[in-house]
Amino acid sequence: MYEDLVNRFVQKSYNYNKKEQEQIRAAAEFAAQAHGNQKRQSGEPYIIHPFAVGEILMGINMDVETVLAGVLHDTLEDTPTTFDDLVDKFGKTVADLVEGETKISGLKVKNKSQREAETIRKMFFAMSEDIRVIIIKLADKLHNMRTLQHLAPERAREIANECLDIYAPLADRLGMSWLKGELEDQSLKILKPDAFQYIEGYLLSKKSERTAYLNRIEKILYRACGEHGLANVEVQSRTKHTYGVYMKMKKRRKEIEEIGDILGVRIICDSVNECYSLLGLVHKLWPPIEGRFKDYIAMPKANNYQSLHTTVMALDGKLLEIQIRTREMHATAEYGVAAHWTYKAEKGGGADRSWVQRDKEQFSRILHKLKSWSSEIEESETFLDDIKGELLKDTIYVFTPQGHIVELPANATALDFAYHIHTEIGNRTTGAKADGSIIPLSQPLKNTQVIEILTSPNARPTLNWLRLAQTTNARRKIRSWLNKNDDSIIVDKNIIAKKRVELPPTEEPQPTEEKEIVRSIFDPSRLTFKVGDEKNMMISLAKCCSPRRGDEIIGYVSRGRGIIVHRKNCRNLKNMAEIEERSIEVEWENGNKLLTRRFRVVSKMTQNLFAEIEGAIRKYKGHLIEGRVEDDEQDRLVGSFTMEVDNEDDFKKVVRSIKAIPSIISINPLS
Repeated sequence: MYEDLVNRFVQKSYNYNKKEQEQIRAAAEFAAQAHGNQKRQSGEPYIIHPFAVGEILMGINMDVETVLAGVLHDTLEDTPTTFDDLVDKFGKTVADLVEGETKISGLKVKNKSQREAETIRKMFFAMSEDIRVIIIKLADKLHNMRTLQHLAPERAREIANECLDIYAPLADRLGMSWLKGELEDQSLKILKPDAFQYIEGYLLSKKSERTAYLNRIEKILYRACGEHGLANVEVQSRTKHTYGVYMKMKKRRKEIEEIGDILGVRIICDSVNECYSLLGLVHKLWPPIEGRFKDYIAMPKANNYQSLHTTVMALDGKLLEIQIRTREMHATAEYGVAAHWTYKAEKGGGADRSWVQRDKEQFSRILHKLKSWSSEIEESETFLDDIKGELLKDTIYVFTPQGHIVELPANATALDFAYHIHTEIGNRTTGAKADGSIIPLSQPLKNTQVIEILTSPNARPTLNWLRLAQTTNARRKIRSWLNKNDDSIIVDKNIIAKKRVELPPTEEPQPTEEKEIVRSIFDPSRLTFKVGDEKNMMISLAKCCSPRRGDEIIGYVSRGRGIIVHRKNCRNLKNMAEIEERSIEVEWENGNKLLTRRFRVVSKMTQNLFAEIEGAIRKYKGHLIEGRVEDDEQDRLVGSFTMEVDNEDDFKKVVRSIKAIPSIISINPLS
């Protein structure tokens, strides 16, 4: 049916041998027949998508089994094809890869947070079977991101946000930098079209100037390398991708013209010794910027990335980042876990076992974390937050006093380090030293620091430690100790409920109704309490108002259901029995996290709307994350804004402040 499409696709498999090309043709013809007349939302034949996925996989030189599975990845879900059909025609390995990808894609969960969490669970567990399942999934996601313009805007934004939250960080975790970059750029194009077009336009307008400058740099480097006997080097110049430039502008709060390190140069050589020789050569040519050198060769990133990074003051006084790496390191930097399949193909089938083993060790550590979390965490939203905040985050490496390396997520504190070493060391922590100097337990650790934990047999965890610790491991252990040893609180599902004290031991408990127990124990003058003998009362979130982190909350002691947490402004509270007697003080475990709020304004025509709104937010130590303003048919300005503030009270103050702006007609919160 689609003979021309099949032929064009197979022509792109020229890097594969004749037998493999025949297998690719067989898979292409099978998929085309299976999908038949199916169409994408763009109106194009559906088969274009599986072929595009296969082309992406061929572009990174994946093995033929992965390419076949990429072409067939939707056949089990969207066609009558069975697993046995795939086994018969393409072998069990290919069938397993297709089934693994189908399990990830085939989730039917209504709740968005639960769907995202379950997707991540399934992706990471699929890694334990075959990491290629995730590579296929990322190729699938990349082509979908390239064609988002055919979806409804709201659905496209939802997918783009999910891509930034999950898939781009996952590609980074797998070391696939080119894929991460394009996923981020495609997401930015959907989420911030104006910013994307502005940055793209600026970079395009400066292209000839930039090219001429980088050509001068390359000539100087090639000449210097030749003079020092380093003839077999390759110099590559590059410009940071659009999303990277956008994030620099956002973090530094600067215009694009003020961002000094958009340009970069890569020097690729043959050996590690040459890398360090080239570093010395570069520093002779141009002065290095203090504090901007990183040695990822001696201490690779968690995704196996290795390179030397240095920033120098180059020609015309411009900052220039230079990366120096071997060819093997370059393959890993670009293709990550896919690199050893690339090398396997180039070396005629002899797999580089050291690379394969290294990848397995890395992902076994990730899987161990994930499996332990899965057994502990019931709430999908909590699981999702932990994944986004830790597993997909950048990592740092610190040392024990004995010289052992400890890998932790960025922003980890000394408490996270202590609990990583041993639970009892964490429980008895009194302080910490970094490179011999005392540091606060709240201070984020930095790469390469030597961390020493100070302990005392009399030290004990406190409630505040839950705010200081950043890792799931540390918070779980702190939470466990508090629940076992501190009768004044219950900690469950990231919520802290403060109990009231038990009855004095001189009073003998009498059989009574729960209502009487609550009344007899309650004392509004006390800060803590206990209800009956339920030391481990369960805490759950009310479905009527669905409180989220950052909301002001209150606990209600229910009959037989433990503590139900509501928003303080929940309409149902006033209808609950004995609300005064049964109310208890609760708070979010991570109370120091910023609160994100969105709102819509309608304003008279003015040139200063953005500046005035940003000023109102800044007045209460908030931060404007994004904003968009358009004219309406009544010659008014209509804008939507997203901001971060410390708490709900500050948000209300910001709203009042914006209402006071003379040009404002109305302001309304958005969900």
